[in-house]
Amino acid sequence: MSRVGTLALLAMACLLRGQAPANQGGKAAESAAGESKGMPPRAAPGEYQSQGQAGPVTIGAEFTGHSVATQEATYTTEDYVVVEAGLFGPPQARTKLAISDFSLRINGKKALLPNQPYELVFKSLKDPEWEPAKKDKSKGSLNAGGGGGEQEATPEVVHMPLELKRAMEANVRKAAMPEGDRPLPQAGLLFFEFHGKTQSIRTLELVYSGAAGTATLRLQP
Repeated sequence: MSRVGTLALLAMACLLRGQAPANQGGKAAESAAGESKGMPPRAAPGEYQSQGQAGPVTIGAEFTGHSVATQEATYTTEDYVVVEAGLFGPPQARTKLAISDFSLRINGKKALLPNQPYELVFKSLKDPEWEPAKKDKSKGSLNAGGGGGEQEATPEVVHMPLELKRAMEANVRKAAMPEGDRPLPQAGLLFFEFHGKTQSIRTLELVYSGAAGTATLRLQP
C-alpha cells in the first residue's frame, strides 16, 4: 500500500474513534430523556391532603381530578383522573416502585382502577393555555343552488404544533411516578382511566400494595 493510502486509513480510523463517544453519549442522553424522574417530594407527608402507612413507608397523596399538574404547566385530560403521591421513609430508606403498586377505588366499587402508563394519557392530553387560531374555510363561497348566498362558515381544525405537543408530553413523562429501586422520598403523578365528571365522585380511595406493604388512603374528591 502506498504511503498516501496508509495515511488516509489512519486518518479515517482517528475520525471514527472521535465520533464513537459522541454517538454513545447521544444514546445515553436520549435514554435519560425518556425516563420518568418524578416530581420533587413535598416537605413531609402532611403536606398532602391524605396520608397512609405501609410498613416503614409513609404515603401522602392528593387527588387533582382531570388536571395534570407538572412543574412546568398544568394540562387537562378528559379520559383520566390524576393523583399526586409521595413516598417517605426513614433515613437511607429505599423501596421498589412499579405501576401496579397503585390502584383507585371510586364510589366504593369493588373493582379497582389500575394505575396506567403515562403514555396512554398523551392521546387525550390538552393544554388549556394553547388556543388555536380558527379559520373559516368556506366564508364568501356560493351556495349549492347558485343563489349567491354564503354558506355557513366551517371552522378549520387546527392541530397543536408538533414541538409544543412533544414538550407537553415530555413534561408529563418527567412528572410521572418513577419505577424501579429508588431512594426515598419519591413523588410523582398516577393516572387512572375515568371518563366521567369528578362531580359524580362521592368517595375515593387510593390503594397501595407494593414492596413496602399495603395501605389505603381516603382521598378528597
